[in-house]
Amino acid sequence: MRQGPGTLGKAALAERLLNPYLREHPRRAVVEAPRAGGRFAVDTQDLIQRYLYLFGAWEPHLTGWLRRRLRPGDGFVDVGANIGVFSVLAARLVGARGRVVAVEASPDLHRHLLRNLRLNGLDTVRALNAAVSDRPRTLTFTLASSRNTGANSIVPYDGPVESRFEAEARPLPELLDPAEIAAARVIKIDVEGAEGSVVRGLAPMLGALRPDAEITVEVAPERMARLGDRVDDLLGVMRAAGFHVYRLANDYAPGSYPEALRGAPRAPVRWRGPVTGESDLIFSRVDAERLP
Repeated sequence: MRQGPGTLGKAALAERLLNPYLREHPRRAVVEAPRAGGRFAVDTQDLIQRYLYLFGAWEPHLTGWLRRRLRPGDGFVDVGANIGVFSVLAARLVGARGRVVAVEASPDLHRHLLRNLRLNGLDTVRALNAAVSDRPRTLTFTLASSRNTGANSIVPYDGPVESRFEAEARPLPELLDPAEIAAARVIKIDVEGAEGSVVRGLAPMLGALRPDAEITVEVAPERMARLGDRVDDLLGVMRAAGFHVYRLANDYAPGSYPEALRGAPRAPVRWRGPVTGESDLIFSRVDAERLP
């Protein structure tokens, strides 16, 4: 899947055979994932970890965009770091002079994140087991299935749950020190429906960011609505601070990965319409039709 030439037959092989097989017959291993910047301990029952095992990458277009953005000495803030895929990549890109802060609410995922940092010898990453919101409060997270540990969410869920935990939340500016705020080149927010409150809490710090700082947010309008939030309000906060909205391609289907990894990562494109479905948005002060 990784080394074979071309993409012929790979999409069908991944979609119909390998992805479901590895989900139902989990393997535990430490895998080399050069595109993601290092080595990761994985259990293929989980979606993200299975893709690392299969493809050596997670979200290839976001990975490619981060590789174009981060330079030695930059800062990166990873809100919703999960097992640390993007934190590890960012730490490689910004080097010893850079600053990486990985924020993960789940105690289990935080422990897994720490293991992956150790595997890669990355002692420069500040990893916080904390939740992020618009004000200090206690949040309850639920996880429907360990087949997708990235789906830990505070969105109300009526069905059976596999796990539940509480976490103390604070606005992001209270979790970062002034040097980390000043250095931040990219802030990544992936919080499964809670992005409205995270961005509201981030708003007072937007003016203190460096002029070229960019923020990527995965938005899920339906989940946001269940928490009383709207994507339009989130866009309004960012636009009021001088940011333009771009959309980055993303596809979680395993059959899409061979082609995505073979070609050049897609550049984010200017977004002017309504955001009606789950989307990866990038906010930048650059005013263009396509982000370089």
